Amino acid sequence: MNFNGVVIGLASFLIIGIFHPIAIKGEFYFGVRIWRAFLLAGIVTLAASLLCANTIASALLGVLSFTCFWSILEIFEQRERVAKGWFPAGPSHRRHTGSPEQ
Repeated sequence: MNFNGVVIGLASFLIIGIFHPIAIKGEFYFGVRIWRAFLLAGIVTLAASLLCANTIASALLGVLSFTCFWSILEIFEQRERVAKGWFPAGPSHRRHTGSPEQ
């Protein structure tokens, strides 16, 4: 039996599931400035994926890379959700709004 597909599928599910709250919390605490960290992580893991000889590890690094790239979009979408009042504004938002809670 070949379990490569099952391992890659399960790990992909976990990586994506873990990164969603990471992107939300990153936007909460750092605002959209954190997009650069996700870009750097995405580029590094993409390069590692291209250089990795192991098929499963290469696939998982590729999933991790594109999940980092997807997180950039999610951060900017989260900013819009915060502006609409669907999510609370984090400390980085209060600094820019001039609210008395500084």
